[in-house]
Amino acid sequence: MRKKYLVGFIAMLMIVSTVLSGCKGTGPEGNASQEVTADGKTVLNLWTPQWDDLSADWFKKNIDAYNKSQDDVVVKVEFIPGDAWEQKIKAAQAAGTSPDITTMNYNKIVFSAQQGTIKPLDDYVDSKIWEDLYENVNEFVSYDGKHYAYPMLLEPSSILYYRKDFFEEAGLDPDTPPKTWDEFIEYGKKLKQGKRVGLAAAGNTTELGWTHWGLQAMVGGSPVNEDWSEATINSEPFEKLLTFWSTLYKEGILPKQAPGPYTDIKPLAEGRAAMQINGSWGISELRNSYPDVLDKIGIAPVPTPDGDQDVPTASLGGWTLTIDGNSEHPQEAADFIAYLLADDPEIMIDFFKNVTKFSKFSARKSVDEALKSDPDAQNDEWRKMIAEEVVPYAVAEPIYAWDFSMSYANAVERVYLNKKNVKESLTIAEKEINEYIKVNNYEGTNPNQ
Repeated sequence: MRKKYLVGFIAMLMIVSTVLSGCKGTGPEGNASQEVTADGKTVLNLWTPQWDDLSADWFKKNIDAYNKSQDDVVVKVEFIPGDAWEQKIKAAQAAGTSPDITTMNYNKIVFSAQQGTIKPLDDYVDSKIWEDLYENVNEFVSYDGKHYAYPMLLEPSSILYYRKDFFEEAGLDPDTPPKTWDEFIEYGKKLKQGKRVGLAAAGNTTELGWTHWGLQAMVGGSPVNEDWSEATINSEPFEKLLTFWSTLYKEGILPKQAPGPYTDIKPLAEGRAAMQINGSWGISELRNSYPDVLDKIGIAPVPTPDGDQDVPTASLGGWTLTIDGNSEHPQEAADFIAYLLADDPEIMIDFFKNVTKFSKFSARKSVDEALKSDPDAQNDEWRKMIAEEVVPYAVAEPIYAWDFSMSYANAVERVYLNKKNVKESLTIAEKEINEYIKVNNYEGTNPNQ
């Protein structure tokens, strides 16, 4: 770990370098960078990860349309490769060169708001745009009574995909996927055959750490209490969850050696798994890479203990747009954000329909309502199911320390890999989390409390 003095010295050098080059910074003591075109228009810089060509084309098209409608402002976009994203963002914040507008994922919003690195949008936009958001998503972008980001997309982390042809072979109704945990186990035992596994899902510690956030919410559990003062992982909800998950292994439904990474739908598509828990991004992969098997695949919410699916079955990842905390043009930046994400539903319909192939979802009620009139969306049962049965109940990715998620994941692995008693494994996790809280003075640091 770098010493804080070294970090401060490097940051100082970067800021000095920025000033000498004639560009004002956006650090704590700097001003937002100001750039003007030859014809006197104010430049707003936007940074976004480089996802794919279709997404880049969508950004360029809509930014060009916006720029043509403006007399005094021009938006410039920079696409940053995903593997360089975090490093570039941190370097810009340290150097005071952050852009006016930045994409940000949900679990960074609260801490960024608390630290003042992003501005609240409420003073610059019509309050009606917040009424258009689903209630759970409204909470994702809020801190201390204000809104600090506007959602671009939602990406549920857990959907149940299954092979209808394998259901028929096993004597199961292909139009009736399992809803309860008991049915899930029963179906899984019937579907496994030879080298084909009954279920593919998270297969290593890191994957277990983040893919089970929705499952934890499903059973009403959290590894730590609300003020982050004490571990709550050694409790009945987690006993129930670990017992269920380990049963999938004991019954041979879920293999100890995963047939592929969680983010890859290939095991299901290639017939090596009869069911698979995967994120909504699997839809895009299936439609682009495996069109020949689409009619053999069904999707559903992940089964719940009692079959009640009006509960969380997934966590929601995704991206938003935010205004830099020291931008000198927050009104202009907010105007663009509102134009792109919160105004004409057709802009976002184009994104969900033509860019993501309905594998990403809207946080806006008006967009989902408008999609009901779109023939392609209207006939897309997968989109409809996820939008109506998964997204409204899903939870935000947690903002507590990643170490807590790893303590949970290790607890799961101790049970199914090492055959550790569930209660004993959770006791170890409880000790780990309480030790982290003590060593890091973590008690009372939850910004939402």
